[in-house]
This record gives sequence, structure tokens and C-alpha cells, in this order.
Amino acid sequence: MTEDQQVPAVEELPEHEVRTALLRLLAEEGTATSSTAAARLGYSSGLCSFHLRRLARYGLIEEAPAPDGRARPWRLRRPEGEAAAGDASGEFGELARGLEDESYRRWLARRAAAEPEWRQDEAFSAVLYLTPEEMALVSGEVRRLLTPYAGREGDPARRPGRARPVAVVSRVFPLLPEEE
Repeated sequence: MTEDQQVPAVEELPEHEVRTALLRLLAEEGTATSSTAAARLGYSSGLCSFHLRRLARYGLIEEAPAPDGRARPWRLRRPEGEAAAGDASGEFGELARGLEDESYRRWLARRAAAEPEWRQDEAFSAVLYLTPEEMALVSGEVRRLLTPYAGREGDPARRPGRARPVAVVSRVFPLLPEEE
């Protein structure tokens, strides 16, 4: 894209399950090529490549430095001057929360159209009094509980016949006092 061409508005990019999966993968892994994305997500490399280029065209991702000069890795686009964030408080956190919120709003709006057995959700929240160590322990236990199911995303053969993608969202954070 040349300098005189404008980047299309992200709102103009229709939602697509492959693009959403690619954004989540990049948020989790940091970088991915079309081949690694295809292997993890169960799509073809060509399909992943097409959608990675679309995401780049709309300014959501960018090419990352290639360690060997041959591969073409992609990463979430960072605002100019921002270094790579090492935790979920940066761009990854914002993107992940945005995808989660958008997906949940879509679920609420379309729940009645789902098959009867899929109409329920298991949303819950709790306020607990924890030490920093206990907070880390709770987070680790949630991750441990999800571990047996994690490999199914990248390996469709491991999915039971009736399995569907299900969002599992966990946010464990300290509650700060209201500002006066």
C-alpha cells in the first residue's frame, strides 16, 4: 500500500471466523506464519495467508522480523514507538478483551437461534479476598483445568463429534478502591 492510499476503516472489515481465530492466535503466540497458523487452527495455509494479508491491509497486524529470512511471520500491530509488551496489559489484553466482549454480545443477541442444547451459558463471577500468591494459584488452577481441552483447537481429529468452539473467559485481578 502506498503512502497516498488510506488504510480502510476496520469497521468495514466483515467479521470472519478465520480472521477472529488468527487474531486470537497472534494474541496468544506473539507471531505466526500462515503455515504455523494453519497447523494450529486446522485451516489451509493458503486460507490463513489470505486472511493474514486482509488483516494487515486493515492495519490490525503487521509483518514481524523473520528469524531466518525465509518465513513471513505476522504479529499484532503495535502503535508507533511502542515496544513489545511482555504481559497482558498491552495491546494483547485490549484485543483479547475486545474480542471476548464482542463475542459475548453476539451470543446474547443470537442465543434464541441456537439449538436448544446450546442455549445456556455458564457465566459467573465472584469477589474473593486473596493474597497475591493465592491470586496466582487460582489463575494457575483455572489454566490447569483447561489444559486437557486446549489441544483440540489445533487438532480437529481430537474434537468429539458434537464439540463446538466455546469461549472460556477468566479475569483475575485486584479490585482497586474508587477514586475520591
